[in-house]
Amino acid sequence: MLETARHLEMLNISIDIKLAHEKIDYRQYDLLHFFNIIRPADILHHLYKTTQPFVLSPILVDYSEYDRHHRKGVAGVLFRLLSPDAIEYLKTIARWIKGKDKISSISYWWKGQKRCVKEILRKTPLLLPNSHAEYNYIVKAYGIELPYIKVADGIDPVLFSPNPSIAKDPNLVLCVARIEGLKNQLNLIKALNNTPYKLIIIGAAAPNQQNYYRECRKIAAENIMFTNYLPQKELVCYFQKAKVHVLPSWFEVCGLSSLEAGVMGCNVVITDKGFAREYFEDLAFYCDPSSPKSIFNAVEKAIQHESKTDLQKWISENFTWHNAAEKTLDAYRKALKEWKN
Repeated sequence: MLETARHLEMLNISIDIKLAHEKIDYRQYDLLHFFNIIRPADILHHLYKTTQPFVLSPILVDYSEYDRHHRKGVAGVLFRLLSPDAIEYLKTIARWIKGKDKISSISYWWKGQKRCVKEILRKTPLLLPNSHAEYNYIVKAYGIELPYIKVADGIDPVLFSPNPSIAKDPNLVLCVARIEGLKNQLNLIKALNNTPYKLIIIGAAAPNQQNYYRECRKIAAENIMFTNYLPQKELVCYFQKAKVHVLPSWFEVCGLSSLEAGVMGCNVVITDKGFAREYFEDLAFYCDPSSPKSIFNAVEKAIQHESKTDLQKWISENFTWHNAAEKTLDAYRKALKEWKN
């Protein structure tokens, strides 16, 4: 969202970024752009208050496989019996009970997750999924087809510009991501513990997953290192030195850090769950997140393979925030034109 806004401003579009709970004078704006359909109450709260045209970037992440198979205790048992939308509904209510979330739209309580998502989709004049796979997933899950323009995620080629004179460390593996169950650092650690490879895990622990973080630290062998969250500028030198970047998530929309690592000359290991294959096609090494052996085998293949310069070219030509901003602007114009007609 931030990068899209920054690059739209470069195209002379005036942007304000608002949080869901903020009071908004909708009349100031020609168009609204909502993000994140898995928090439908936040979006409905505003749709009930305005008739302004809008577009929607769904950013649909499916947590259900992780929730069903790796949540522990009562939640784990319950989630194994429920649909993905029912799981998200219960998680939202739990966050509200704990005071960690607000439910902006009262109707969410009795409509539930799935009905609210479908209500938003029916109202949406134009969808901006970041892959065709995401759009197809939404159609299959909710049975609603609607106009869409694919707006792929991207990288900043000015910041992520590789220096070919700096040699790669042939045994250095990175994982740049928030530390949480969905990103699956635990199985990655199991895969690379006591191997010849040095793994650096860069990221902060998710606030509600401190136990997961502690478990990761507890089982990590001496060849596993942890570094807290780093801003993008400081990641460049890590991507420059590493031979491989791995993101063995239980579900991945794209994997922004994988794109950034790939354009910096890292070989990319990524999950086979989610929509990432549309971005990386046959230029990445895929793993089964449930299997440490599969993760290890993919990392080993990536280590042994020459750096994929064709991946660098593919990313730099197809996945930049400038491209995303241009596609987004096309979508804005189309939505405004349809609304005026």
